[in-house]
Amino acid sequence: MPRTKGGPKTRRRHKRLLKRAEGYWGARRKLFTIAKETVDRALAYAYVGRKQKKRQFRRLWIVRINAAIRPLGMSYSRFISALNVANIEIDRKVLSDLAHQDPAAFAAIVRKTQECAA
Repeated sequence: MPRTKGGPKTRRRHKRLLKRAEGYWGARRKLFTIAKETVDRALAYAYVGRKQKKRQFRRLWIVRINAAIRPLGMSYSRFISALNVANIEIDRKVLSDLAHQDPAAFAAIVRKTQECAA
C-alpha cells in the first residue's frame, strides 16, 4: 500500500493541535506526536478538574459556615438540621457568603433556626 503524504487536511489538524500545545516545554510543544499525548492528558485533567472544583467549593462553604456558627453556640450539622426543620431553603453558597459578608444577617438566620428547633 502506498504511503499517504500529509496534505492540507493533515497539516491543518497538526497545526490546530500544536496551537493547543503552546506554552508547553520543549518537544511537548514542537513535535506533533508528543504534543498530542500531552494535550490529550491535559484535557483529561481539565475534565476531572471541573468535577473537583465543585467539591472543593462545597467544602469551602461548609468550613466558612462552621467557622461562623461555632461562636453562636451551634455546630454545623445541628444548624443544617435546624434549617431543614424550619423549612428555610438557603443553599450553602449563599449561607457562607452571608456569614462572610454580613454576619448580622447570618446571626438572624441562626436565631430563627434555634427558635424553630427548640
